Amino acid sequence: MLNKSIKFLIENKLVAVLLLVLFIGWGTVNAPFNWETGFLPSNPVAVDAIPDIGENQQIVFTKWDGRSPQDIEDQITYPLTTSLLGIPGVKTIRSSSMFGFSSIYIIFEEDIEFYWSRSRILEKLNSLPSGLLPEGVNPALGPDATGLGQIFWYTLEGRDENGNVTGGWDLQELRSIQDYYVKYALSSASGVSEVASIGGYVQEYQVDVNPELMRQYNIGLHHIVKAVKESNKDIGAQTLEINQAEYLVRGLGYVKSISDIENAVVTSEDYTAIKIKDIGKVSLGPATRRGLLDKEGAEVVGAVVVARYGANPMEVINNVKEKINELSAGLPSKVLADGRTSQVTIVPFYDRTELIQETLGTLNEALTLEILITILVIIIMVFNLRASVLISGLLPVAVLMVFIAMKLFGVDANIVALSGIAIAIGTMVDVGVILSENIIRHLDENKDKLPINNVVYNATAEVSGAIVTAVMTTIISFIPVFTMIGAEGKLFRPLAFTKTFALTASIIVALFLIPPFAAFLFKKKNIKTNFKYVLNGVLIALGIIATVYGYWLGLILVAFGVTTLLSVQKMISEKQANLINIIISVSAIVFLLAEYWRPLGVDKSIFWNLIFVSIICFGLLGVFSLFIRYYTRILKWCLNNKLIFLSIPTAIVIAGFFIMKNTGKEFMPSLNEGSFLLMPTSMPHSGVEENKRVLQQLDMAVASIPEIKTVVGKAGRTESALDPAPLSMYENIIQYKPEYMLNKNGERQRYKVNDDGLFELKDGRFIANPNNTENVTLSAVERLQLIEDNNGEFYRNWRPEIQSPDDIWNNIVKVTKLPGVTSAPKLQPIETRLVMLQTGMRAPMGIKVKGQDLKQIEAFGVQLEGILKQAEGIKKEAVFADRIVGKPYLLIDIDREKIARYGISIQDVQEVLKVAVGGMVLTQTVEGRERYGVRVRYPRELRANPTDLQQIYVPVEKGSPVPLSELASIRYEQGPQVIKSEDTFLVGYVLFDKLDGFAEVSVVENAQALIQEKIDSGELIVPKGINYAFTGTYENQLRAEKTLSVVVPLALAIIFLILYFQFRSVGTSLMVFTGIAVAFAGGFLMIWLYGQDWFLNFNFFGENLRDLFQMHPINLSVAVWVGFIALFGIATDDGVVMATYLTQIFERNTPKNKKQIRAAVVEAGEKRIRPCLMTTATTILALLPVLTSTGRGSDIMIPMAIPSFGGMLIALITLFVVPVLYSWKAEAQLKRTSK
Repeated sequence: MLNKSIKFLIENKLVAVLLLVLFIGWGTVNAPFNWETGFLPSNPVAVDAIPDIGENQQIVFTKWDGRSPQDIEDQITYPLTTSLLGIPGVKTIRSSSMFGFSSIYIIFEEDIEFYWSRSRILEKLNSLPSGLLPEGVNPALGPDATGLGQIFWYTLEGRDENGNVTGGWDLQELRSIQDYYVKYALSSASGVSEVASIGGYVQEYQVDVNPELMRQYNIGLHHIVKAVKESNKDIGAQTLEINQAEYLVRGLGYVKSISDIENAVVTSEDYTAIKIKDIGKVSLGPATRRGLLDKEGAEVVGAVVVARYGANPMEVINNVKEKINELSAGLPSKVLADGRTSQVTIVPFYDRTELIQETLGTLNEALTLEILITILVIIIMVFNLRASVLISGLLPVAVLMVFIAMKLFGVDANIVALSGIAIAIGTMVDVGVILSENIIRHLDENKDKLPINNVVYNATAEVSGAIVTAVMTTIISFIPVFTMIGAEGKLFRPLAFTKTFALTASIIVALFLIPPFAAFLFKKKNIKTNFKYVLNGVLIALGIIATVYGYWLGLILVAFGVTTLLSVQKMISEKQANLINIIISVSAIVFLLAEYWRPLGVDKSIFWNLIFVSIICFGLLGVFSLFIRYYTRILKWCLNNKLIFLSIPTAIVIAGFFIMKNTGKEFMPSLNEGSFLLMPTSMPHSGVEENKRVLQQLDMAVASIPEIKTVVGKAGRTESALDPAPLSMYENIIQYKPEYMLNKNGERQRYKVNDDGLFELKDGRFIANPNNTENVTLSAVERLQLIEDNNGEFYRNWRPEIQSPDDIWNNIVKVTKLPGVTSAPKLQPIETRLVMLQTGMRAPMGIKVKGQDLKQIEAFGVQLEGILKQAEGIKKEAVFADRIVGKPYLLIDIDREKIARYGISIQDVQEVLKVAVGGMVLTQTVEGRERYGVRVRYPRELRANPTDLQQIYVPVEKGSPVPLSELASIRYEQGPQVIKSEDTFLVGYVLFDKLDGFAEVSVVENAQALIQEKIDSGELIVPKGINYAFTGTYENQLRAEKTLSVVVPLALAIIFLILYFQFRSVGTSLMVFTGIAVAFAGGFLMIWLYGQDWFLNFNFFGENLRDLFQMHPINLSVAVWVGFIALFGIATDDGVVMATYLTQIFERNTPKNKKQIRAAVVEAGEKRIRPCLMTTATTILALLPVLTSTGRGSDIMIPMAIPSFGGMLIALITLFVVPVLYSWKAEAQLKRTSK
């Protein structure tokens, strides 16, 4: 069936052309890179920066305004948690009780469908027994989103027509615009789950009643409550028919103004109405707030847009931006005193698309450079321009086919998923190289005896089975990755899919597209001389036109045309013309690599980059050529000195094993998001104004750093169930500038400079070039002020001493050391949301302390804090134990005997306190689309301190009101700011972070050992009922390690079985299998070398090679193990080729003595060394752009590439190991036979 399909396409080339057009068109439509074709629709694969590896979580959120955390915990959180534990599929339940609300996080098993779990929770909530919760308390399900759904933050600001900040809007105005106009408009955008507001003041009508006047008129608070509620009501009175027309009857009574409330009648005495204004004052004022937003020291109003679960983040943000464009013209504006017009403007300060585009840009660049390098390798090693054009031209088609498969199978495009294509490029090319080389060999042997179609078919059919088997071996070896569970499964299953798609696409391209196009390209055509002149003349003309319009690649077309014309005129031979064209092609590719790769950095000239690229590419290819040249000589020596030679790979394997045992472990390298999230906390007792002051100080300090683009800080929470932060917790989203100025597409852009190297601005001014000047003061220049010029220079945004984002973070830590504010671990927005979803805490590392008493939990946590500061590898300033019981409480203890004397109930006193002190929202006004509460309470001056509270009067049914001092005592007490629990057990956290250069697992193991040592010595006593456990990404690593302990051996077992089915010999299979052991050790040797300061620690053209190849200590993470699994699939390829040919030679002609055995082995090695080295060269060289990548996402790609790079380099030794072992086995058999 396979061969029939191949033959059909060779004979019907139009079908192959149509298939090619289909794949290109469909792949372009589904490509995630936002390619604009102008004539094709766009239906891209869903795109995000990284996969959502958070827990399968739902939130039950319950508001109970004014209630303390203890009341919330006892009356809402605990009863609800115990009820929800019985829902099927629940793994664990976390909860937090805070001032005014309860948040319950229900974590489901991974296989539970997201919306099914929501329906089960709703069923449970609707069937709660009556009396379980306080009256009027209604738990609600949180938004259908995860914490990772917070994709777009913005502020509302007054700006003029030039985009300059003008002010002129108070915070109450902006909050009303946000809540009743912007919020609902953006919520209607497709894919948005919710828009949560924060900052500013929520307007309300405040009725401040005078207790003295109330006592004078003998009016209780219940009278006022009743009066206010009854003054705000519309009614409908059916209809009236007048003159045969039907009229709807409405009784209008909604409050429209302050005067409407002031004139509400409370009571009447002697025909005189006592109104609200007679006993109090009505005004507009701010409602109590539990969230603040600050931008660089100025309080602002803003919101966060949350994407719905499963929605495409890129698409959702684009939908939101379209809505913003629609809204912009209709947003309010006003004329300021200075004559300027200020319009409310939506200003984003966190936009996930920037990270997504930069991440995709990094991958796009890596894939492009990989393709260019593989083309270079193919041209040089195959040395056939037509074959090179064929393979390299169809390779991008295979990549487009991957995008089609991703769309069909619902695999999102992200840094990890697309890395699957990056690490598969080498293998994809190998398939085309093997087939093309076989076709060329058959054509050379044919001598025009058979038609071209038959020759191509025979050549393809000969290797088609082997190609399918080889690729399937690689695919099957990756199957264990599909078995991964938890966070690592969510992270790497998409990669397994894309790599499988890529390899499958390579088979389709190799077997169904290359043969028909090869039959066309290699067919000898009798083209008339005149037509050749015309054809090459057109080629030269097109090249000249392209060159005139600035496309220097047009020079290549001119060169091709001139070379072919010289060949037509017999001035040079066809062979010489082919050689010249190959040289031209190689030169062009090397130039393209130098231009777009720029491994020495963008600040180095194209000339030096060109020299470096030439050295590294031609140098490695030269080494491979020398390897081929001296292979026979070395192999003969190895065969004569087997034990000495075999001691080398044995030593490598042993060294690799010891390196593996001593390599640090972590769950995953973090992705550089281009932003930081600073999350310190203040003391629990700090109030709104104090937190506002500290937040503004933090923001102003961070904004003073030149590399900072913008900083927006949040204290407290947004109006969302996804954000349960207390007022004392700060979240400062810090966006820093990229190292080099980018254009609107997120790519590095060159800008115009004058002869002195100064950058020219659009207004005619010149500013210093930070690339050339030491310690230059960076100018506050924006991209729009510079003049784009492709012949100019890149503009560096960082000071000379700033070399990495870590340096920026160290600056942030330095300027944010404030009294009363804790330190914070290094975090990023997405990373933090994931950590908080997985662990419930705001740091990647910590200790979870469980118990039954909050004070005991806090005391033990503080003890652990002191011990952790002594542990090796832990950053002392980042250690912090939760101060759980630190919030001041003012307790009003009602004396039951005293109130009984006056005939007053507990509820009577509580109702007075609730209204007089906290205030009670009695009703809501209806003012068009806007809704504002009406709150009744005592004036601030009569409730500002305990003495004032004692003077609050409690009405008595028969008698004069009684002051509170006669009925209750008032005392201070410390209580919890927040009560956290897990599966109903109270919990507290001790947070910490590791020092740079230490692995997560090593740090945790050090801390565990130190704590255990303190316990054993009696210095630390664990109280009864208290238990502790390390948590964070460390838990993910432990689970992943258990999974990998099964997955990796399973992958190896599958590979060995495939080898056995191939050779039907355990001995031969083990010989080939040694390639995995050697490559495995090679991967670990490369990891070890990356961590050695001396390795490649020298300058080359002014660039340190360790910096060039991003060399730093690499910890053993899941990403690295996935790289090893990818390596296992290709490490045996050379051994299989060698062993297969050895078996064939020995079967054809059985050697009779030791000399003949070694001669046969040498012959096999000579015949197969070239194809083996070609496939190895493409794999190794194709990874170079990944290893030198510095863009977004490179942090994850590099650890996955290192095992393959190091493993395949060292695996070259297997080209000697397999022949030596095979010879040893044959000689041993011969010896036994002779006996």
